[in-house]
Amino acid sequence: MSALEPAAAFTDLPDLASETLGGAAIACNDEFFAEKENLLKPHAAVWKDHEYTDRGKWMDGWETRRFRPPTGIAPARDSDVHDWCVVRLGMPGAIRGVVVDTAWFRGNYPDQCALFAATIDAPLDLQALQHATWTEILPRTQLQGDTKNAFAIDDDRRYTHVRLHIFPDGGVARLRVHGEVRPDWPRIRALGGPIDLAALENGAVVESCSDMFFGSRTNLIKPGPSLSMADGWETRRRRGPGHDWAIVRLAAPGTLERVLLDTSHFKGNAPARIALEGVDARHQGPEGSRVAPEAITGWRPLLETPAQAHRRHVFDHELRRIGTITHVRVSVFPCGGIARLRAWGVLEPASHPGLERLNAEPVEAARGAFLECCGSSNWADAMTAARPFEDTAALVREGERVWWSLHETDHRQAFAAHPKIGATKPPAVSAATATWTAAEQAGTSNAAAVTLDGLATANREYEAKHGFIYIVCASGRSAEAMLADCRARISRPGSEEMRTAAEEQAAITRLRLHKLLGELATGTTR
Repeated sequence: MSALEPAAAFTDLPDLASETLGGAAIACNDEFFAEKENLLKPHAAVWKDHEYTDRGKWMDGWETRRFRPPTGIAPARDSDVHDWCVVRLGMPGAIRGVVVDTAWFRGNYPDQCALFAATIDAPLDLQALQHATWTEILPRTQLQGDTKNAFAIDDDRRYTHVRLHIFPDGGVARLRVHGEVRPDWPRIRALGGPIDLAALENGAVVESCSDMFFGSRTNLIKPGPSLSMADGWETRRRRGPGHDWAIVRLAAPGTLERVLLDTSHFKGNAPARIALEGVDARHQGPEGSRVAPEAITGWRPLLETPAQAHRRHVFDHELRRIGTITHVRVSVFPCGGIARLRAWGVLEPASHPGLERLNAEPVEAARGAFLECCGSSNWADAMTAARPFEDTAALVREGERVWWSLHETDHRQAFAAHPKIGATKPPAVSAATATWTAAEQAGTSNAAAVTLDGLATANREYEAKHGFIYIVCASGRSAEAMLADCRARISRPGSEEMRTAAEEQAAITRLRLHKLLGELATGTTR
């Protein structure tokens, strides 16, 4: 860690906490004088002479009230008294450095600060805050007033939230959290389909450019539409021969299907022409390291086109097909500005040992594995015949496609393979299915006797009404919640409830396919 580095190298990396990338200050213990949201504003803090609110001097930052102990003695420098603010990063990532900017706070800045980080992937992060595990990434450190206090961070872990502590109180104008974006790749791959390989949010990086006098190269791949001419990549005016360029390392290797070259807001300074090239540079650098972007060779043309001012240019079939690439180079002739670059493509399939083993299993073994995921014999036969699967997403997609192509009789057969929710004596099922069922219905394991009795009664009423057992994707659900759901579904029309049960089975099958691949990958036997 190093302190007070106004021109620290890490400041060239994206500010993961910026509100322009989706960052948000979501909680704090105090914001009496100035709101926590100011911490993440993209522009520099400003000063307004003689500007006051009903609470005191207007300040462009986050400012807490003065700590007032009953003794009337200010806390010492080694006191644990502190204020705090939690920030959800706009994009999760590895944090390489932070800037605690105390601009305009001269007699009211904190004496010290510390920073903690956590990974919270729950959709409702406010609920998860109280259970989060916080890691100190910047120990308690001295601050200076009216200064960009910069600190390098040596931590390669992926974080989604940070918590700033200030000792004991005071004001901070801006918090910048610079780092490398680290998306949830297993989740992205599981969803399948084309993604924007040039998106900052997916981990793409604009590694280098010839010039960015007016606008940062990182603006090219920011999320959302460009807000103004300042929110793009713009070079100075070129005189004489040559042209300007920027090199983007894609989020992951893939093949491009569609490209957007957006010159929105560039009305008198758009390029005359734009060219796009691609290359697979994985084997050009030393073993285990990346080649410098300017040293990459073997660029292949993807597209060259005249450009129009203030226009979203979209190309698909016009793209040359050159196979898997890792980098794109966008060139503007002779100079000018581009607001955004989007490059949608298909990820190169990732090897999965579990999927490889499933593809290679003998027919009967594969069919048996599929039957553990869904009790329909026709579904298991179709999935067995559909092998080999290219990747996990293809497996899951085919599983759902086959399921919704089947007859109601097949759906009923799948329902019948499940034990009833909360049943103490489940029907005969395979050991594998029993293990999965126990985990899925964990919410009933410690349920009160009255709740289990209610489930048994509701199950009987449901089956008598609809002709099949109550089916629900039980993972993560409490016994009380499932009892209420079962009671609500009893009175529904039969056709509607058949569809609901089929949707719940589809969810169960999806989860079990992932469990199956995990067990095949590790060689787990049950």
